[in-house]
Amino acid sequence: MKKIVLCVMATFLSLTILPLQSFAATTDKPSSLVVTKPPEPAESAEAKALILRLNEINAMDMSKLKSSDKKNLHKEVRSIKHELREVGGGVYLSAGALILIVILLIVLL
Repeated sequence: MKKIVLCVMATFLSLTILPLQSFAATTDKPSSLVVTKPPEPAESAEAKALILRLNEINAMDMSKLKSSDKKNLHKEVRSIKHELREVGGGVYLSAGALILIVILLIVLL
C-alpha cells in the first residue's frame, strides 16, 4: 500500500512541478533573427573555373542553338557538376548515424 501511495505522490509531484519549470523557461520573448549569409569555404582555382563555366552556359541563349548543341551543353553541365561534387568532397552523416554515434559514446564512456 505504501508503494502505491508513494508512486501516486511522485506522479502528481512530477506532473505539477515539471510543467511549471518548462513554462518558466519559455517566458522570454524571442528576439528577431537576422539571417546572414554563411561564409563560403575557400575554393580552389579549378572549382572557380568550373563555376564560371556553368555561369557562362546558364547565360547563353539556348533558343538559337541546334538540338545537338543543346545536348552537348547538357552533357557538359552534368560533367561539370559531377567534377564539382568530387572537388568539394566532405563527409556526410545521416541523422541516424549521428544518433548511433552519440549512443555509443554514452555507453562506452
